[in-house]
Amino acid sequence: MKNLNYFKEKDKPHKTIISVDLKSFYASVECVDRNLDPFVTPLIVADRSRGKGTIALAVSPYLKAMGIPNRLRIFDLPNIPNIIFATPRMSRYLEVSAKVHKIFLKFALPEDIHIYSIDESFIDITNYAEVKRKGAKSYAKKIMNEIYKELKLQVTIGIGENIFMAKCAMDIEAKKSEDYMAEWTYDDIPSKLWPISPLSKMWGIGKNLEKKLNALGFHHVGDIATSDLDYLKNKFGIIGEEIYNHSHGIDYADLHEVYKSMNTSISVGQTLFENYDYKDVIHPIIEMCEEIMVRLVNMNKLCKKIYLSLGFPNHSGHVTGHYEFLQPTNDETEIKNAVKEIYNRKLVSSKKIRRINICASDLYGTENYQLDLFTDIETIDKKKRLTKTIVGIKNKYGSDKITKATSAYKKSNFEKRHSEIGGHKK
Repeated sequence: MKNLNYFKEKDKPHKTIISVDLKSFYASVECVDRNLDPFVTPLIVADRSRGKGTIALAVSPYLKAMGIPNRLRIFDLPNIPNIIFATPRMSRYLEVSAKVHKIFLKFALPEDIHIYSIDESFIDITNYAEVKRKGAKSYAKKIMNEIYKELKLQVTIGIGENIFMAKCAMDIEAKKSEDYMAEWTYDDIPSKLWPISPLSKMWGIGKNLEKKLNALGFHHVGDIATSDLDYLKNKFGIIGEEIYNHSHGIDYADLHEVYKSMNTSISVGQTLFENYDYKDVIHPIIEMCEEIMVRLVNMNKLCKKIYLSLGFPNHSGHVTGHYEFLQPTNDETEIKNAVKEIYNRKLVSSKKIRRINICASDLYGTENYQLDLFTDIETIDKKKRLTKTIVGIKNKYGSDKITKATSAYKKSNFEKRHSEIGGHKK
């Protein structure tokens, strides 16, 4: 059996990273706003007005302790007395998340904080004097206490010698510990990580990869750690090398660099509020093209390709098509015409539509792209000025302050979507 000495000591990152997770965040915010204790309150965050098939966004720690998962449909809920349904309020959760970040800034420099999601963050506290003097757990406890003191929210914290290790310490051990904290070192990997099964419990392994690994005889993380690296690389390429390193607790990712998005594509998507006839779905499609344009302009990007995907109800299939521009663009009219061309090509008049996705890919920086000799510079400049004016008004006063005539159509979703965040009420 191989051991951790396979990796030379100098090759192992020895940092002090903490992974901070806001416990049952949405549900806890709803409880706190009602002056209720999340650990004794049966609360579920879900919009019942959308029907019993609605998926819950979160359940309180009290319900989790009863074995109720975070994500389930309302009709799957057991009969629980006095259960509270809280309609999602995304703007409130964003507001509270920002307050948590403000607390982080009391304990760490901005460049040492990475916001991984609305309820989870990584902080590099390697070089902080108090950490070297009193230890990481003491410092992390101060952060935990400050968040509870100011916001009455409980957090879970994992501490490790790299990002992966901190995340695993939090996911695998801290969430079950009495003080909601756990600290791992490389010496802990064989006893704490290797026994983990199923493999998808380890950060970085999804269900599809798990099935492939199981088929090859890998069922515990230790099976990966004691296997042959070349074999894994041959089977899975760079992913094989990554999961091998992770199984040994090794992670070379730098919090300050790796998690900056490369922005190679941008996309917008929505699940429609009802099944649409194919002829009606063009109205929300056109509105989404405008969103793509605004994001491209704000990012100073041009796209060379645009993709349209239309999903049928009940996950019964989809159609997808793409269009490649002669010149990269962020012009709204060109994007709309391209998407309409895909739409007409993929017309399936007998089908209902429930899901729309539009993706702009092959992005170029506006400052770096060279136009060809046949481009009408004057027309391009006029379009740019008009586009920047529209985007400037939207950025300053809100996306709903300038609307297209198509937004007045009955099947338009513009007004409803712009009264929501992430598909849920603000």
